[in-house]
Amino acid sequence: MLTETRIRAVKPREKPYKLPDGRGLYLLVSPTGGRLWRLRYRYAGRESMLGLGAYPEVTLKAARERANDARKQLADGSDPAAVKRAERTAQADTFRAVALEWLGKQRFAAATREKTDWTFTELLFPFIGGKSVRQLTAPDILGVLRRLEARGKHETAHRTRQRVSQVMRYAISTGRAESDPTRDLRGALTPVVQRSHAAITDPVRVGELLRAIDGYIGDPATRAALKLAPLVFVRPGELRAAEWCEFNLEGAEWRIPAERMKMGEQHIVPLSRQALSILEQLRPITGHGRYLFPSLRTRERPISENTLGAALRRLGYSKDEMTAHGFRSTASTLLNEQGFAPDVIELQLAHAERNKVRAAYNRAQRLEERRRMMQAWADYLEGLKTGGNVVPIGRKRA
Repeated sequence: MLTETRIRAVKPREKPYKLPDGRGLYLLVSPTGGRLWRLRYRYAGRESMLGLGAYPEVTLKAARERANDARKQLADGSDPAAVKRAERTAQADTFRAVALEWLGKQRFAAATREKTDWTFTELLFPFIGGKSVRQLTAPDILGVLRRLEARGKHETAHRTRQRVSQVMRYAISTGRAESDPTRDLRGALTPVVQRSHAAITDPVRVGELLRAIDGYIGDPATRAALKLAPLVFVRPGELRAAEWCEFNLEGAEWRIPAERMKMGEQHIVPLSRQALSILEQLRPITGHGRYLFPSLRTRERPISENTLGAALRRLGYSKDEMTAHGFRSTASTLLNEQGFAPDVIELQLAHAERNKVRAAYNRAQRLEERRRMMQAWADYLEGLKTGGNVVPIGRKRA
């Protein structure tokens, strides 16, 4: 019989050798020093071997317990190795395993990745993570979604159903499931009334908003983010996670890497003089770290997705009046009204171009137009903020 003391004292040899513990259990010592538990047994008249793990992760006591479990399976007429293979297959086919495999193949923007990971770990895995994708049913999934609806999270319920469907389609394509049970949930969820992001588009009120932002009292980084938002009108997630390494202040450019963009392509934001001034004032405050707008709790993370919205609430703007995402709608509306080319506006908003050849041409050829537009837009906003006479910034469309 082996002891822990004897096992710890073993030395590797030129060739592998065995240390028996009795009744077929032994420790295999490799020339590299590895120590692996093995169980020799006979099933249906043939000798077989079962791996029980490696020492010291599997202790002597644990190895004996695993060997006893295998002997009980033999007594019941089962082959322990076949049982172990079936358990491994079952684990590989769980919704959690398939979902994590699918997630590993996706290229999400950082904000999307964060939300998607949260959807699986907090909303799905605790309830259906251990279920086999082959046996997952529509009622199983509906039970999870009903919990969200009971909390008034109707839109979240619909998005969660879409994520489950994506995983199930992946399971079908990899041969681990035969159907997508979410198809049977059509009409089972409360419809969501789609609402656009609230935005101020009246020029007079935009000027009032800009003056209110100038008077914001709070974290300097949050104030800078609020001031920068209308000038660059990127998505809130792209703004809050901005990193100093992405900025070329001398070249007046912000290049957002593809992995942080919703459409998965690098996006260039020309920086106006006003935007550069904000960044130069912010650099002594946060320029020594990674993020332009670090969290107050830890400099290793950016401000949360709710920070800018909460700041707007502090300024007296309700979520039905103005949102952080609303700066994009403000820019889109007013730039179109001022006569700028819709293609240039859409490019600067980083909206997807359906025609890929045309998209490549636009990205290559229209950057200078975007630079002029962004500077004209910043000058226009400055005029609105000061309350003086504002001259239209665009040209009449042909």
